[in-house]
Amino acid sequence: MKRGVYRTMVAGWLLMSSLTVMPCQAVAATPTATAPDSIGTGSYPAMKEEVATLPDHVIYRPKDLATLGSDKLGLYIFGNGGCSADGASSRQHLLEIASHGYLAIAPGRILSGPGAPPAPPRAAPPAGGKLTAATPARALTEAIDWALRENERPQSPFYHRIDASQIAVSGWSCGGLQAYAVATDPRIRTLVIMNSGLFPDGTNPIAGIDVDKSQLGRLHGSILYVLGGKTDIAYPNGTDDFARVSTLPAAMVNIPVGHGGTYDQPNGGLAAKVVVAWLDWKLRNDPAAARQFVGEDCGLCRSSELTIERKQF
Repeated sequence: MKRGVYRTMVAGWLLMSSLTVMPCQAVAATPTATAPDSIGTGSYPAMKEEVATLPDHVIYRPKDLATLGSDKLGLYIFGNGGCSADGASSRQHLLEIASHGYLAIAPGRILSGPGAPPAPPRAAPPAGGKLTAATPARALTEAIDWALRENERPQSPFYHRIDASQIAVSGWSCGGLQAYAVATDPRIRTLVIMNSGLFPDGTNPIAGIDVDKSQLGRLHGSILYVLGGKTDIAYPNGTDDFARVSTLPAAMVNIPVGHGGTYDQPNGGLAAKVVVAWLDWKLRNDPAAARQFVGEDCGLCRSSELTIERKQF
């Protein structure tokens, strides 16, 4: 990677960190921060909550679990942008996923949007050196462990409502690196990397995120990249990762909106639709969802709002 490109990417990560370490303060005046929670467009109107049995995480789920009937919840574990401690920072995206019959979990607390406490004074961004992630990558594994325990606990609202074979990990920006870090867990069936990519070896600017390009050779299952086009600061790393994946079924979707993605758009915007289709295909073997990705005339291939590349299908 050219030195100038690397400096630009580090500057972008610094900006993302300054916006997400204290996210409620950073976005308090924006319409997306004060917008009501969506319920999603899926069959199961969704909600978010914190629960005592899983501290420092935010859960997104169908409001009325009884409406699932015999259907089971898949798991979608999500690392926040900037590895922040705001588990509501991508709430519209996660509510949309949950409305399609998934239990989505993000590290942190509800620090922005409805239900957030008053914002604390904003911390100054780091003056130099490595950034520090506000949440650890292990928080994603903790979420999987908790969900599977709840699936076997008779008093749990999730008792026997989770399909333990339907587990995906995902994340935005720094959170995508957290997803990479835990992706070798054999319980995980698919990986979704959003506006992110592994730094060239020896250039990672984030303390506590100990993952490099060699991780690509240890992945299993399948992988979807959702990037923001050439103006996305993660575009060089994400496209390089996709190019290096040589054995797994992989797709790369570029939506030309930059690094900020469509997370804050109503119902998570176009990126959430792409992710739902991928999850329904890779976790549930839904043939209609598969047609969004498979074939010369695939559904996403016909879209004028994005581009898609595929391999090893």
